Amino acid sequence: MKKILAICISMVLILICFAGCGNSLTLNVYNWGEYISDGSEGTFDTIHEFEKWYEETYGQKITVNYSTFASNEDMYSKISSGAVSYDVIIPSDYMIARMASENLLLPLNFDNIPNYKYIDDSFKGLYYDTENQYTVPYAYGIVGVIYDANVVDEADTGDWDLMWNEKYSGKILQFNNSRDAFGTAIYKLGLDVNSADKAVWDQAYDELLVQRPYVYSYVMDEIYNMMEAGEAAIGAYYAGDYFTMVDAQAENVDLQFYYPERTNLYVDAMCIPSCAKNKELAEIFINYMLSEEPAIANAEYTYYASPNSLVYNNASYIEDMGEEAMAVLYPEMESFSALYNQYAYQNLDAETLDYINTLWENVKIN
Repeated sequence: MKKILAICISMVLILICFAGCGNSLTLNVYNWGEYISDGSEGTFDTIHEFEKWYEETYGQKITVNYSTFASNEDMYSKISSGAVSYDVIIPSDYMIARMASENLLLPLNFDNIPNYKYIDDSFKGLYYDTENQYTVPYAYGIVGVIYDANVVDEADTGDWDLMWNEKYSGKILQFNNSRDAFGTAIYKLGLDVNSADKAVWDQAYDELLVQRPYVYSYVMDEIYNMMEAGEAAIGAYYAGDYFTMVDAQAENVDLQFYYPERTNLYVDAMCIPSCAKNKELAEIFINYMLSEEPAIANAEYTYYASPNSLVYNNASYIEDMGEEAMAVLYPEMESFSALYNQYAYQNLDAETLDYINTLWENVKIN
């Protein structure tokens, strides 16, 4: 009898365990590093607050597995391999276009994303998602030039020529990826950054070879330490990251920033990949990210511009960011979509990409 009772108790405990496990949901989010307010230094902890909000709203526990990628290409390789499953990803525009064309994204059910109404119309219907099927814009930016005013003469600034100025040889940093590096040369030459004509890319190649002797280093995240410490004096990078550098610059460094007339504008957007296992839950998460408190917290933390009207119209956000930051992040322009459609670096065909990558390897060798 005791043995039977013990077996019954064991079975009940197992059933309770399974029931408890069934009540716990998991959401897998894949994002850029340092691209969400994470609770550090007293900031809003977006992931923790979403888990808390979800349980309070739906009466069910949830765990968000949050991981990061270093580049769009790394993210694409993982998703396209079919070896992993993520529910929410935040790629850049050109990669979104590629993934959509390869059926790697799921159409969104906007009934689950009512906060989409807060996204400015200027960020809808862009080339990478013309029918607004797959994306909810998260952040945007413009590539500009960062320079140390203690080293660089003001008269030399204002366009891309600064990064080719022999006077600052050994103090110039260039992007360490073919896409952005060739972009600087293409924009400098006034050519079409989305051209499939090899002659256009040959001209950019020649321009990068001219620049090569003046370049101190080809960098990505290394630009932070080098510019902050005064090890380098000139570099092109993304507008939001400029303020991160300013916050950490040495006493003898005076970092300044400007946009050349022709440059890349880009949008990063929240999407649901075709490998997602929790689509509706992913849409709830996306909607939460558009709500006021997390949207403002994420924009303040990342220093990237937000397409969300709850952010850029918020008086506290404007005051906290300050006049200089608002002028850089939200520069006066007639229309974002008009400039974006004219200058944005789009998804190039495979043959052109292969050709550019081959030229890039030659630049690095030379």
